[in-house]
Amino acid sequence: MLVIVSDLHLTDGTSGETIRSGAFRSFRESLRELSYDASWRSDKQYAPIERIDLVLLGDILDVIRSTKWCNAPTEVRPWGNQNDPRFAETVERITEDVIANNKESLAILKSLHNPEIMSLPPANPDGGAVINPPARVPIPVRIHYLVGNHDWFFHLQGPAHDQIRARIVDALGLQNSASIPFPHEPFESALIEQIYRDHKVFARHGDIFDPSNFEHDRDASSLGDVIVIELLDKFGMAVRDHLGSRLPDACDAGLREIDNVRPLSMIPIWVDGLLSNTCSPELAKEIKTIWNDLVHRFLHLDFVKARPFGSSILIKLGFEISTEMPLAGLSDVTAWFSSKFGSGRAESFYPYALQEKAFTEGWAKFIVYGHTHHYEIVPLQSVQEGNDIENRIYINSGTWRPVHELARFHPGQKQFVGYHVMTYLAFFKEDERKRRAFESWTGALDSSS
Repeated sequence: MLVIVSDLHLTDGTSGETIRSGAFRSFRESLRELSYDASWRSDKQYAPIERIDLVLLGDILDVIRSTKWCNAPTEVRPWGNQNDPRFAETVERITEDVIANNKESLAILKSLHNPEIMSLPPANPDGGAVINPPARVPIPVRIHYLVGNHDWFFHLQGPAHDQIRARIVDALGLQNSASIPFPHEPFESALIEQIYRDHKVFARHGDIFDPSNFEHDRDASSLGDVIVIELLDKFGMAVRDHLGSRLPDACDAGLREIDNVRPLSMIPIWVDGLLSNTCSPELAKEIKTIWNDLVHRFLHLDFVKARPFGSSILIKLGFEISTEMPLAGLSDVTAWFSSKFGSGRAESFYPYALQEKAFTEGWAKFIVYGHTHHYEIVPLQSVQEGNDIENRIYINSGTWRPVHELARFHPGQKQFVGYHVMTYLAFFKEDERKRRAFESWTGALDSSS
């Protein structure tokens, strides 16, 4: 059985809320149930499955969403000098803090290796499962880590990065070797390639289809890194530093959640609504001035000015407009656009699945991407083969994180609803799960507590 999760975005706690440990407990219990269901075969006989392969499909430990980068010298930020020893030291410090901040969650994930937790009843002579057995059958679990655009640092080579990977391997109980960069392309790992082929699945993070977050080299930074660090993370810091005790607690909490707003184009509405509900007009004006100053500095960074014309220039244009237009005016335009043209959810990546070699060669029944945070299933093809029909499907693995989305009733009121979301996918080989090839689970939990 192959299980895939992505986009957990576990952070060091400096940039907003992450998914709670209860989600990991729920996942562990679901995995136990899935393994039992998978052990029932197509002939209606019970036989414990051989193992579980759990693939973490990128953006698991989020190194980008940390305000520690804001205090780092420019030359050792993600787009700076990787050869500077301080670069690896910063990555290591953030990674350690991410692990510490999510200690309970990661311990639950690592506990999947415990045979007392992950085990199945043995089969009885009649082909069923033994009820209340004196001993259970352990299920080996292998956990594999692929990188995305918020944890690409673990793809870098060198002794300093081997040391960082060793800490991650230990904290999560990974199958990965610390001395080898964690793969970005699935075929960088012969083991992962074989697992994919055994389950007729091809899965990647999907950042390569987003030019703002991938620029032809996964060992290098991208414009998305700069946006998160120089604008989204730094905005809250700058406001807190400037206003001090004058900043209302509710406004401060909202600014920390800015990167959980979906889609990111809704951020002007989020900020404008937040300021209207938590700040006086005078205070809101001061905060808008801080944003304008950050945008001005952002647009004059050498890294930003050097980006090629394309989708990245549209992002820069959007930020430039925000410096010329009052924040309320910009958010009104965005709210109007949302009300006329839909929710503004991330564009589907399914057309790229049709070009994957695994699809064109015909060996993969399922193409899986993460990155967009938007869970979806898209039928790609249905082929008649003799008496059988083979369906080929694209699935996006969604995310595990809090999200805030604009309420559709009177968008101009700039009201948002927050909730936690969680998605995981399971794929079965040969006669597992009575020959059902896959199942997926996605759910939401009220964030109020």
